[in-house]
Amino acid sequence: MRSPTNAILVAMALTDMFTGLFPVPVFIYFYATDRFHEWVPYDWCLVLDFFSEYIPTIFHTASIWLTMALAIQRYIYVCHSFKARTLCTIQNVRNGTIAIYIVATLSQMSRFFESYPVETIRISSLNPNVTVSACLMEYRPWVKWNTNLYFNFYYWFRVIFIHLIPCVSLVVMNALLIYAMRVAQQRRMQLLRQNKKSESRKLKESNCTTLMLVAVVGLFLLVEFPLGMLMVFLIIAKTFEVTIIRTDVLSVLSLFSNFFILLSYPLNFFIYCGMSKQFRETFKRLFTGADMPVEREYSQYMTLPTENGKSTAVTGDETAL
Repeated sequence: MRSPTNAILVAMALTDMFTGLFPVPVFIYFYATDRFHEWVPYDWCLVLDFFSEYIPTIFHTASIWLTMALAIQRYIYVCHSFKARTLCTIQNVRNGTIAIYIVATLSQMSRFFESYPVETIRISSLNPNVTVSACLMEYRPWVKWNTNLYFNFYYWFRVIFIHLIPCVSLVVMNALLIYAMRVAQQRRMQLLRQNKKSESRKLKESNCTTLMLVAVVGLFLLVEFPLGMLMVFLIIAKTFEVTIIRTDVLSVLSLFSNFFILLSYPLNFFIYCGMSKQFRETFKRLFTGADMPVEREYSQYMTLPTENGKSTAVTGDETAL
């Protein structure tokens, strides 16, 4: 199933997995026991921030941009198929994925250096007769001198480039893809009337692949858009001191929003199983031990009819579904 589209889907799956995997040690340590009632130990201060917030945010950012890359690539396949052979290649996907990871890391790099832990001795919250080693996070001087400027820049950057632009772009791309599928369906009816069953079948397969990716992007928008709106409300409250939603309510909504985002990650697997025949067959062979077919059941290249009646061969993304 090696193809540019599937390569992006694999990158998205790994990114989503790491988004949920890195916080697991922290969650187990604090929330599987009564430690979440206690002060954060000094030794866990940096680990708590790095593993529960900073690193997951890097992977979440990469996942958002990979989803946008998936929609752009599919748009090129459907609406500019002549350019697909040169633009949509495994090498370009690999380079683009690496670039996305680098930029996503750079977008969060300042968070790793904005503060440092200071050890302090506190009375235990669980036992008043015991003192424990706790920690306070102190901002570094360059943050203290420009606190409002720094956090305004950081959060506005997140809202605009990590939430707003990707979400708006995905809505536009999805609308264009749905329109293209309707046009392709009309084209397919014409091919059937002309008794061109082979081209009609290939066009149907392309539409099914597009529909699957539209479903993946649609699910992403369903869970991602509320978090973007909550981020906007938070920035407005901090920047202009205008309370739209109370802070405690905002925190609860943010928790639920992040929960549903994590819950959506494994749902993509069921979308692939439900909408991709090739995925189902290949997945089944992995566990049944059946041999892969000698001749590929799904061609590496296929022909897509275009508006002017000409055809072009594109890479093996147009898998049978």
